[in-house]
Amino acid sequence: MHVTASAALLVPLLSAGPLAGTQAASESRLQRAFADAAAEYRVPQSVLLGMSYMASRWDAHAGAPSVSAGYGPMHLTDARAALAGSPHDGTTHDAARPVTVASGAPTAKSGLPKGLTTLERAAELIDIPASRLRTDAAENVRGGAALLAATQRHLGRPLSADPGDWWGAVARFSGSDDSGAAAAYANNVFEVIRKGARRTTDTGQQVSLGASPGVRPDAEQVKALRLEANARNNAKHGVECPETLACDWIPAPHKEFAEGRFGNHDVANRPLDQKIQYIIIHDTEALGESMIKTVQDPAEVSWHYTIRSRDGHTIQHVKTKDVGWHSGNQFVNAKSIGIEHEGFLAQPDTWYTEQMYRSSARLVQYLAKKYDIPLDRQHILGHDNVPGPVASTIPDMHQDPGPYWNWRHYFALLGAPLRATAGTNSDLVTVLPDFATNRTPYTGCTADGKPCAPHGSSAVRLYTEPSEDAPLVQDSGRHPDGEDSTTGVYDIGSRVSTGQQYAVAERRGDWTAIWYLGQKAWFRNPSSRPTAVGAVGLMVTPKPGLTDVPVFGRANPEESAYPADIDVQSDSPLPYELLAGQRYVTQGSTTGAYFDPSNLDSTSPDRFVKGDNLYYEIQFGHRVAFVRATDVDVVRAGT
Repeated sequence: MHVTASAALLVPLLSAGPLAGTQAASESRLQRAFADAAAEYRVPQSVLLGMSYMASRWDAHAGAPSVSAGYGPMHLTDARAALAGSPHDGTTHDAARPVTVASGAPTAKSGLPKGLTTLERAAELIDIPASRLRTDAAENVRGGAALLAATQRHLGRPLSADPGDWWGAVARFSGSDDSGAAAAYANNVFEVIRKGARRTTDTGQQVSLGASPGVRPDAEQVKALRLEANARNNAKHGVECPETLACDWIPAPHKEFAEGRFGNHDVANRPLDQKIQYIIIHDTEALGESMIKTVQDPAEVSWHYTIRSRDGHTIQHVKTKDVGWHSGNQFVNAKSIGIEHEGFLAQPDTWYTEQMYRSSARLVQYLAKKYDIPLDRQHILGHDNVPGPVASTIPDMHQDPGPYWNWRHYFALLGAPLRATAGTNSDLVTVLPDFATNRTPYTGCTADGKPCAPHGSSAVRLYTEPSEDAPLVQDSGRHPDGEDSTTGVYDIGSRVSTGQQYAVAERRGDWTAIWYLGQKAWFRNPSSRPTAVGAVGLMVTPKPGLTDVPVFGRANPEESAYPADIDVQSDSPLPYELLAGQRYVTQGSTTGAYFDPSNLDSTSPDRFVKGDNLYYEIQFGHRVAFVRATDVDVVRAGT
């Protein structure tokens, strides 16, 4: 694929803004390792730091391999070692989440001898045991620098001090056998170099890369990859993707799979017959290969896009005009686009790669602009935020992408960074913990009841009283038999997530209470390390004289709106109480609608029933919900 130098620059912003300096005042051991390795092998330090940021965000992951068998800050691959240490297949849903290694290790295309992994080749170049590169972060960086220099020489390029001269070597270093993915990786690295970045690693070390806005890739090297333009690729496959993202097309079938039954999605003509209001972020909880087989089965579910973990490769399956079967709520399906991300929520370091985050953010930016979807957490939903349509469906609703999906980083990549918009005493708060230091304990990542390894999290835990010794808040819909909420990584009954907004019910010292599922829920929110910040916005509260109002998982049209040949959908409130005096945040209203998933053939559009009843979407618990406008008043949050 041929990419022009200007097209290569159209990539989203980093979560960290431009940095004024080139180095932190006090260097960490890892920061010094980058400087020493760059000097030893005559590699520009900014290139080395940018590559490592894209590969691992400078994390070491305690010596564990990624999904593509990469180790350490430089993501040096060693599939043999990774497979030898991975005795399971990684396809279970609720039990262990073992590491599963996908294909895609570098080949001879990178200039490496066949048969050697990049980690083994790096170890050979610096003359130390390969096992040390898997566990020693400094030697891993040193090996990466030696390997990058060797790749540059293999391409016949000088060991230049100009970062722009290294674009081709960076693309080759990616190891991707897809030229578009290799170019995307290199372009992402150079965007990191231009914007700069700073973060604390998983070992607590501060690492920074100063912004170099004038750095540009060498145009001749870009051309040498013989890449077809993304726009041409997308047009060839008929996919709906931005020019900065090359996408493929593997269609989900709409055909008869049983007598009178058509699947696995519904033909529509959105947004002409139904406005698209939501984008739903999923993870697959299965390997990508198996999900591709699933989406091609007419008797199975469907979604619009799949994004691969190891390199962010994106595939479209369903046209956005059509309705996918992905959220478990037909009302939400009819108004949404579903994006699956390859991975398991209990193995975030293995699967939630920077390449995947960036491809996803580019796609969501494009779709949000195309369909005028607000970039906030009541429109960009996780699958775990979608409500059960009726009470009986709540226990089986999904929990992905889970507490380890980095919503704060994701929204920064979307160009809509989450931040405080009001003072500390506001009536409304946005959940906004620091991901790296917010290490909420969970269980069940590898076995039921077993503690998960400490890890940064987007979620904050809720208690019935302002004490961590108090019981967890209960979710009567999720646990209808009276079971208690747990600290399980798959149990969303007592937690809130980054970017979600709630009305404040009370404050006591370092604790804040919010209205949540009809009850007062407390979380730690110390001023020295806040987990929520002030916000402005709108809230709903029951109208005077009403002791409680019903809460719904869908917004049905009034009975008179249904044509004679479509069954009326009865209102079915969820098993919660929204009581007088309570307030819940709303980002907007919607009219009642019902999508009739008739068993029609692929040449006929399915039917939408549109009503006049007005509903407000509210942040009711971890999931959103709907209330009738006639039951509530809308009030503005004070500060």
